[in-house]
Amino acid sequence: MQLNGNRILLLVAGMAIATVMAGAQTPPAAPATPDAAQAPAAATPAPPPLKFPWKVGPMAITGFIDGYYTGNNNHPTYSANGQINDLYNFNDRTDDVELSAAKLTLNHDPAPIGAHFDFIYGRTNGLVNAGLQGNYIEQAFISLKPPAAKGFEADFGKFVTSAGAEVIEAKDNWNYSRSLLFAWAIPYFHTGVRTSMPVTKTETVGVQLVNGWNNVTKNDGWITVGLTSALVLPKYTWDLNVYTGPEHATTAHGYRNLVDTTLLLTPNTKFNAYINYDYGENHDAVVNGLGDNKRNTWQGFALAAHEQFKATMAVAGRYEFFDDVNGFETGAVQHLNEFTGTYEFKPPKLPQSLISRLEYRHDQSNVPFFHKSSTEMVDGQSTVTVGLILVLAPHQ
Repeated sequence: MQLNGNRILLLVAGMAIATVMAGAQTPPAAPATPDAAQAPAAATPAPPPLKFPWKVGPMAITGFIDGYYTGNNNHPTYSANGQINDLYNFNDRTDDVELSAAKLTLNHDPAPIGAHFDFIYGRTNGLVNAGLQGNYIEQAFISLKPPAAKGFEADFGKFVTSAGAEVIEAKDNWNYSRSLLFAWAIPYFHTGVRTSMPVTKTETVGVQLVNGWNNVTKNDGWITVGLTSALVLPKYTWDLNVYTGPEHATTAHGYRNLVDTTLLLTPNTKFNAYINYDYGENHDAVVNGLGDNKRNTWQGFALAAHEQFKATMAVAGRYEFFDDVNGFETGAVQHLNEFTGTYEFKPPKLPQSLISRLEYRHDQSNVPFFHKSSTEMVDGQSTVTVGLILVLAPHQ
């Protein structure tokens, strides 16, 4: 494997972040004395406990480094599809060791004004910010939470979508790879304003006014509206998100609509499960009366479960079905089934700092969609992935 300039820069950046974080954890060594060698161990003062969180001024600092190796039974070549696991996100490079993400977070909770910045580098950034060259910002927003507003909060800037059962960061998901629904049914992020307001002791609702899907700015002068609801009870949580608005430049026509809902089951502290459903549609743009305003639709559901056997070990499974009715999302009219099984292990002495995962995944289509070797196309794909995530944050 050749190291190009980007990988060298990525490696240096990761080492620099790790060095800074390690330095923040390590107390200064006590000065040596002539009798140091003879002093009993009990005479050595204990290092001071870590203070949480690390800070630069008012901003708390956290981060992580996420790398992986994925092997694909089809062994697609670079000339075939760029040596990619078809339909994957973030760990999409196959038969190679890759950096998925190196992330640094600065956060100050609103009291009443706050701010949040996520800087991200690696393959994840290349997909999230595709087309936004040089943009290494996953999120950047300021927050307002007036003390007398009864829990109301407003965020202004760039933030990740509220839709979906999974998130961009692998460490916060049950499986290492992202689902088909995450990769193809929903957006990554929005830019604009989002609000949330508790309306009862268990339900919070919100309104978002944003520049569509995965846009920092847009040139059609119209906004996308998002409506969110989260009902949180002891044994389950129900989330409902709706986005609607134009998604085509220079015209206010061509609406894209999304309905996303997730039911998270939490019967006890060790076992959790969820059901996620997405329905989306996109209407082609009509400019000056031209165009057919074709309606493209997609939908799918996912079932997942997670069992935490010990503080150091867990297993997770996911099954999903995705129907790309018009081929609008994946580029082919197809029905997809996907199964993923993941084993997670955290070293006993570092249960909060180092996450390792071993994962098997199989994707199946009703058409020959997956690349095999240089020229062959087949209807299935199986992969094995080893992921390693170093969480750069102090823990008490």
